[in-house]
Amino acid sequence: MKYFSLNDKNHKVSFEDAVVRGLAPGKALYFPEEIPKLSQDFFQNLNKYSNEEIAYEAIKEFVGDEIDKTSLQEILKKTLDFEFPVVPISDNIGTLELFHGPTLAFKDVGAGFMAGCLGHFVKKGNLGKITVLVATSGDTGGAVANGFLGVEGIDVVILYPKGKVSEIQEKQLTTLGQNITALEVNGNFDDCQDMVKKAFSDVEIGEKLQLTSANSINVARWLPQMFYYYFAYKQLAERERKLAFSVPSGNFGNICAGMLAKKMGLPIDHFIASNNENNVVTRYLETEKYTPKKSVQTISNAMDVGNPSNFVRIMELFQNEFKPLAKQLSSYSYSDEETRKAIKEVKKKHNYIMDPHGAVGYLGLQDFLAENPDYYGTFLETAHPVKFLETVEKVIGEKVEIPASIRDAMDKEKKSFEISDYSELKDFLMQ
Repeated sequence: MKYFSLNDKNHKVSFEDAVVRGLAPGKALYFPEEIPKLSQDFFQNLNKYSNEEIAYEAIKEFVGDEIDKTSLQEILKKTLDFEFPVVPISDNIGTLELFHGPTLAFKDVGAGFMAGCLGHFVKKGNLGKITVLVATSGDTGGAVANGFLGVEGIDVVILYPKGKVSEIQEKQLTTLGQNITALEVNGNFDDCQDMVKKAFSDVEIGEKLQLTSANSINVARWLPQMFYYYFAYKQLAERERKLAFSVPSGNFGNICAGMLAKKMGLPIDHFIASNNENNVVTRYLETEKYTPKKSVQTISNAMDVGNPSNFVRIMELFQNEFKPLAKQLSSYSYSDEETRKAIKEVKKKHNYIMDPHGAVGYLGLQDFLAENPDYYGTFLETAHPVKFLETVEKVIGEKVEIPASIRDAMDKEKKSFEISDYSELKDFLMQ
């Protein structure tokens, strides 16, 4: 499989090159040259396969022969070593829980898969040392830190916005040490992401360091997110209604991977991009005008993105045509007040505790189902509510049980370096 630059379709690289480089020249994203179609027989018999077997069939064409079958299966086995249950909420709504991994967030899958792939390429011995440079609005940092911890030949530098991630999220990315370094940025997530993109195009840094990114802009972080939708469909296939998935959306890698799975033949009928007040895509679907804006801080902080990088990939899936995209994608946005109200109502009515991101996904699904009652809807719970402890406990008026892994992290000492602008990031990397 070759991957081309979305800025220059003549620029093509291998899967390994796309993973190692992270970004194409000019800060562009890579996209697969072909989207394989899987057989209807495979989808009709998903319940006969294990999650690892499903993931292997879904991803193997994108990897090609660059990772041998045994090694790829081993990477998947390690990456998918936990459950992905669809939990019923009401007669026509369920939630896909993606928080049963090591850092209690959906990004454990992408981070683990990428760490496995990059570690495999480093072991082959022709790459030298690699520096993974990543921006986080919350959960990416902890997942990447955990996935790459102790991986030989790889250093990880994580940028996160000061005061704009939860205490637990901060602890997960600042307490591990070893080959993980956290940089606390005086700014928002977009500032962090802009610094990362600038570093990739900096010739001086490129001459000294071999950089790659572990954000969902990297194909090895983005592609495995399609697994969630296969695993969910396996549990939902016997339902006779049409299926809709509501995805709390920030940088749009997760929902883009779901739409890619649909292109591969997975029988999902509709997607809902549920936004907080950072609603550039909601506005685009209303106006056909894509206008990025400076992000605003919300209680669903992992979605505080004013210019979602992966939306260009979604547009590529639809040949940059608005009408076919609008047929498959709806979008709604919600305030913090509406998000808190949803958390409270679902706890009271269904005795289920949502995190703020899942609550935004639930709200989007509710609005879609009100107009489309013939669907069964699944919203994604992308993080354990304990990661937003103060917000959730205040809303529901009771304590949330803290898992042992989180209690251990909270007792560790935070270690980070504070920076304010790109020159300070560059100085840090060059040293």
